[in-house]
Amino acid sequence: MSEERFEVRREIAARPDEIFALLCSPAGHVAIDSSGMLQSAEGKPVTAVGDEFLVHMDRESLNDFPMGKYDVTVIITEFEQDAQIEWTISGQIQPPIEHLYGYRLEPSETGTLVTSYYDWSRIAAPYREAGIFPVIPESGLRATLGILARTVENR
Repeated sequence: MSEERFEVRREIAARPDEIFALLCSPAGHVAIDSSGMLQSAEGKPVTAVGDEFLVHMDRESLNDFPMGKYDVTVIITEFEQDAQIEWTISGQIQPPIEHLYGYRLEPSETGTLVTSYYDWSRIAAPYREAGIFPVIPESGLRATLGILARTVENR
């Protein structure tokens, strides 16, 4: 991986469509979050690039940057049914930071090979200079994949 992108993979014993349905759901994002920042969400499941939903956040969960509770809008930037979903966020900080989160799903013999990624290579210099990136460590992506596996494998 580059210095400005994390990518982790995990085999999950569930079909791609089952995993993808959870990833399209605003509540699904909250349910599998390992950071503790995502508190709740509002909106309909996403179905296309440009779809949005609202997430109520709590940055105190990371104890790294004094933002407290705030809202962000999740904006879908890539969408391929049962195969890929990617998003950026817009919120208090403007212009938007333009860091990207996403998942790629590949059918496998045991269910699905899930790749989770976090990319902050496109952020503007002022955000980069703030020294808060990456917001989520690579271990956070791995932990979220573990929660995702637990959630979909036990349905």
